Order: sequence, then C-alpha cells, then structure tokens
Amino acid sequence: MDTEQHTSRRSEIAILWRGDAASRREATPQNSRFVRVFEALAASGIDAFPVVYDESFADLVRDQLLTADGVLVWVDPIHQGKTRAAQDPRGARSAAARGRDEASVGQRTSRNHPQDGRQGRALSDASSGLGADTHRYATADAFHAEFPSRLRAAGPRVLKQNRGNGGQGVWKVEALKVEGLPNADATVRVLHALRSSRPEELPLDTFMARCDPYFGWGGCIIDQAFQPRLPEGMIRCYVSGSKVAGFGHQLIKALIPPPPEGPDSPQAQPGPRIMHSPDAAQFRTLRRLMEEEWIPGLMAALAIDEASLPVIWDADFLYGPRDADGADTYVLCEINASSCFAIPDEAPAAIARTVGERVRRHLESDTGR
Repeated sequence: MDTEQHTSRRSEIAILWRGDAASRREATPQNSRFVRVFEALAASGIDAFPVVYDESFADLVRDQLLTADGVLVWVDPIHQGKTRAAQDPRGARSAAARGRDEASVGQRTSRNHPQDGRQGRALSDASSGLGADTHRYATADAFHAEFPSRLRAAGPRVLKQNRGNGGQGVWKVEALKVEGLPNADATVRVLHALRSSRPEELPLDTFMARCDPYFGWGGCIIDQAFQPRLPEGMIRCYVSGSKVAGFGHQLIKALIPPPPEGPDSPQAQPGPRIMHSPDAAQFRTLRRLMEEEWIPGLMAALAIDEASLPVIWDADFLYGPRDADGADTYVLCEINASSCFAIPDEAPAAIARTVGERVRRHLESDTGR
C-alpha cells in the first residue's frame, strides 16, 4: 500500500445514535442534533456520515460501520427499556476489531476498548484532592453485608447503579432511628433522582432488595457520601481526550426534597445549564486539577493511555467543604461516559481535533510507519 496516498486521503467517520426506521431514512448531517460536530469534522478535513441505530436493523448498521475509519457513538446506556448490550458487540466494536477505530463518545475506558458505564465513580480517590468517601459493591451479597453499617456510621449516602441516565437508579438514602427496632429492620428515607420523585420511608431491607437488579447488566453499585452543598449546583467538566473542552454549571434539583408546591411545580425544576469556555476564570483551579493531577491519576489507575480516553466525556463535580482560606473545593460526583450532550460551543472543534489525531495515528500504524 502506498503510505503517502493512504495517509493523505480524507478520513471517513460514522456518527451513530439511536432512532427508529423513519429517522434512519431521513437522517442527514444538517437535520441532526450533531450538526455542529459534522461541521467541525468537515472543517478539519474529515468526512462524516450519519448512522441511526436500533436493534431491529443492527446488521445494516454494522455493515455501514465497517466502511468507516472510526465511529463516534452517542447511544444512551438505558433508553425506554433498551440497553447497549446488542449494539456494542454487533456494531462499533465489530468495526474496531476489523481495523477501524471506535472513537467512542463518552464511554469509560478499559485497557483495550472503551467500555460503557459509570465505574469511574469508584475512582474518586481522596489522594487526588477531588475524591470523597466512595465505595463500590461488586455483588449483591457485598452490598447487603456492608451498606447498612456504613449508612448508620457515615450519615446520608448516595447510591448509583453502574449504568443509567436521567437520574435512573440514583438514590439519596438516610437512616431513620425508630425506637424498638433492631438495626436489620431499620427504616430509611429514600429519594430517587428521577424527576417528579417524592421521598419514601420504608424498611432498609426492602429498599436494598429494590436495588438488587442493578447487579445485572452493568454489574455494580457505587456508594458515596451525600454532599451538603448540592443546592449550590453541579459543575460539569467536559473533556476531549485528556484536555478540558469547557464547563457547564447547573442548579440541579435531583436528590433535593421537592418544595411544598410539589415535585412537578416550576419551583422543583432544575435551572438551565450555563456553559463556559475551558478558560473560564471561575473554574481555572478545577481545570488545573483535572489536566495536571486527576486525569493523569485516572490513566495511571486504569493503566491506559490518552488514546484510550473517550473523544468527549465529562466529570461532574459538587462543591465540597471550603478550605481554611474560604476557597471552594470540589468533590467528584460521577463520570458521564456515554452519550455526553449538550456540549459547550468549544467542544465540537475539540472533538474534531481529537478524532483527527487518533485516526491519523491509526492510519500511520496501519501502514507500518
């Protein structure tokens, strides 16, 4: 193969998202929500085409992906009862196995392949300065054995299933002291992060049994200390590869008890996510911690290189206790590593740069350079 000819041609990237047969027929770069990503790729000399996915036509999708040099994947891990279980092995990863790159959009990474999920929450190592009291239950038995005593000793906790979106499987749990009841039958107050949820009081064992299905597809539960400064908002740090691509700040209402007007009232709705550039002054410290300390520590902990990080992903932070000088500290809430969107204005160009670098390295490696 002529190396110069191979590396000088325009790369071709598939952008994949979930939809039905009608949206598949009608999909164009211009009518999709990824239009700015298509434009940024084109401006970087990369051709891109839309691929709409559903399990009912998975084989057609796979055939499309095998024609591409890379695949940008925006498929929610849980959507109306469907998961990514069929898409992963039959689609993007089949393409990767046959010599294409899965330039995975927002998936947590393992050594060899981007892996869907939120297990990055378990990596909130306190030594990084961005961690909190965090534990991972790999099995239902471990969860039932360890969580009750931790809840009683450490105060309110937040439990999160390994995969999800929109607050699904995310709970605030508080122990309620009920005189005369043994610890095993303790009553808890729980609040689901799904919009319109109301607090419930029920036996701890009953609630934990409700969580047992989370150990199915996805396999674990993450347990974190509840952060009292939650009402001050969440900071979403968007990252492309290992570089910060912007920030979003939002006054969220999930896991905050609804006001007297009710969970569906205007007062209970989250505020807008205000986007900021990667150079935003108010987040300068967080950007430095991310790029110089936390992301390198993440790669070391997972034994991966920069090329294995998602093309676009985000780390959500809550405000931690103020330090001795009154300055803000930050606590890692979760890593969103599937279908990160919306994104700051600067992110499409960052995505295009990262995709270009990775496809170029892949093509050079493929030609033996």
